[in-house]
Parts: sequence; structure tokens; C-alpha cells
Amino acid sequence: MDTITENHLDFEAAYERLKGVVRHTPLEHNARLSEKYECEIYLKREDLQIVRSYKLRGAYNMISRLNTEQLSRGVVCASAGNHAQGVAFSCKKLGTKGVIFMPEITPKQKVKQTEMFGNGNVELVLVGDTFDDCLREALIYTEAHGMTFIPPFDNEQIIEGQGTVGVEIFEDLPEVDAVIMPVGGGGLAAGAGTYLRQQNPDILLIGVEPEGAPSMWTAIEKGEPVTLKTIDRFVDGAAVKRVGEKTFLLCRDVLDDMLTVPEGKVCTTILKLYNEDAIVVEPAGALSVTALDAVKDQIKGKTVVCVISGGNNDIERMQEIKEKSLLYEGLKHYFIVRFPQRPGALKLFVTNVLGPGDDITRFEFIKKNSKENGPALVGIELKNAGDYPSLLARMDEHRFEVIEINKDATLFEYLV
Repeated sequence: MDTITENHLDFEAAYERLKGVVRHTPLEHNARLSEKYECEIYLKREDLQIVRSYKLRGAYNMISRLNTEQLSRGVVCASAGNHAQGVAFSCKKLGTKGVIFMPEITPKQKVKQTEMFGNGNVELVLVGDTFDDCLREALIYTEAHGMTFIPPFDNEQIIEGQGTVGVEIFEDLPEVDAVIMPVGGGGLAAGAGTYLRQQNPDILLIGVEPEGAPSMWTAIEKGEPVTLKTIDRFVDGAAVKRVGEKTFLLCRDVLDDMLTVPEGKVCTTILKLYNEDAIVVEPAGALSVTALDAVKDQIKGKTVVCVISGGNNDIERMQEIKEKSLLYEGLKHYFIVRFPQRPGALKLFVTNVLGPGDDITRFEFIKKNSKENGPALVGIELKNAGDYPSLLARMDEHRFEVIEINKDATLFEYLV
């Protein structure tokens, strides 16, 4: 391990520094998940933090340690949303100016929350499509204006602050056997993981990141941080192209396993947590619970903590979340359907092709020219995923020519 990093991490001091500023968030037993996975599962509810994510811990821990001159010049950060809110809150609390760079695609809810927590102390700059784009602009601005940059993850004081999540877990549940944590840049897993490993060398520590942005998984596989060429930005709180140098070294040493989970499965978890547990989580906040299926044999009979890292979910995204969940579960399918040129073809499709539990959720003709309709784009939602083969069989039986759009990523993106 990097000895400089290790020697500079004082989680207990950070814990004391943050008292009275951050909430000691609940560690809640979840009966539903415990029964399903035959173990005792607790949820570390960082979605109930003041800024609805753990990011406040690292931001305040670093900014509060700046000297008077540094505070007078102000701070800069780059963030997909949650770090921005932590920095904004800290700026207001400590009376310093902040300039916050966020990707243009940041959910509106996170932008508004950042402005609210800053309450006149911060200026927002929306730039680029990814975190990495706005990071580049933020660093240029910091240098030009002689301000202090507050990194989202790759800094000892940030890691130290995020590590206080681990301090609270161990304080509330010293008998914990396993902790599952989301990973974006790696600050939370590096900090909390290091502290928990220090307290219990035998604890099982598992990191989870989205399948479409496997930056830590790739770094561990390659033996060093790697910049991914492209990423899926859906799990915006954990979608980074490159993890930190310091966070990589720590995660490499303390994590027992590094997993990736599909974005569609994350959406299913979000809906279940909302519908069955009345918990509102953002996509990154659902990663740890999403991973439970993959580790069910490892955690059986153990006391397990899943870190719910944040709850900043824009309600406007819920339709997209539902759609991704249905697609992943095999319950939603899109087709290009060429109807036979005979009377009653559409009626036949509805009455003889669709099953009793099937529902058409989208139907639009694809125009061939101004006078004639071409084939139709049809979206069908099934009651059971297992009904799909029989649906295809009935289409074939009644001579409907179809193209399965779900199986063609390019066509799906273009038409759906």
C-alpha cells in the first residue's frame, strides 16, 4: 500500500471533526432482504444524510481544514451532483465562495439542490457530457483564479471523510461480517473499506459499480487505473471513466471482490426499494442491494451491511427507470411489424397474436411516403417474461413479419 496515503488517514479525527455537521445516519435492519438472502441485512442510510448522500463527509472534512487565506480565495469542484451538494453545503457553513462545475446532463433536481445548499455562496457552471469533461474545465479554472480544488475522491482528506461511514457502521454494529459498497471514483470504498479492515481483518468487503462504467474493475484487472474510452452515464453518481490513483491503491488492497451489475437490474432494485420498503434511492445508491444476488452464497448466515449511498433521484427519471427495468426483466419488447396486406390484419394481431396478459404500450406506423403507411413500430409489455417465445410463435403462425428491436442496439437507440 502507498505508505504516504496510509499514514495520512485519521478516520477517528475526521469523525470528531464532522460531529455536529453531518448526520450519524441510521443503520436499519431490512426484514425483506434478510429473509430472501438467509442472512441479517442492514442498510446504511446515507440517503438520509443532510445533502442526501455521503459526499458531504469528504467535502466538509477537506474544506474545514483550509487556512484563512485559502478560504478567502474560495474553492472549486467538479461533480455529477452529490459532491457538488456537499461542497455547496460546506461553503455556506464555512462562509467561503465556491465555483461548481457539473455535466450539462446532470439531473435538474441535483442542480437545484446544489443551488439551495449553497444559498448564494456558490456559482454553478454546467459544461460537457461527463464528469471527466467538467473536471478538465474545473482544473483550468482553479489554476487561473488561484483557488483550491476540492477533488471528488482522489485525496487523503476526502477519503478520510468518506471513511467515517465505516466508523459509524462499526460503532453501531461491531459484529458486522460483510459490507457491500458502491464504487464510482472509489473514495467511499477506499475510506470505509480501509477503516473497517483495520478494525476487523477478516471482514468481507465488496465493491460494486455499474456494468456500463467498470472503471475500478478494469483498474484492478489491469493493475493500474485505466481511462475508459466510453461509459454508460445512466448511473450518474458512479459513472467515471477513470478512478483515482490513491483510491485504486486502497481499494486494490482492502476489497475482497469488485463486482459490476447491469443498469437494468439497478432499475429493478430502485423500484423494489420504493414499492416494498418506501426508500427512495438514486441509481448509484441502489448498487449495493443490486449486488446481493451475485453474492448470496458468500453472505448466507452472515451479518451484512449494504451502503445506500444517496437518494438524489429526480422524479422525472422514474419513467426511464421503469422502462429500463422492464427491458432487463424481459417484460418489455419492441418490434418492427410488417402487417400482411389483407383486411383485418391489425384486428387479428390484437385478438390472436397478443396473449391474455400482453399489452400494447406503443404503436406507430413508419411512413414510407406521404400517402402510404409502412411497417409499424410496436411496443409490447408482457405479464410474464416466459411468455415471449409463445408470442413470437403466434406472430409466425399468423404470418406477421417482425424484427426484434431489443436484440439490435443500434436500431433500438434509433427508434426507441
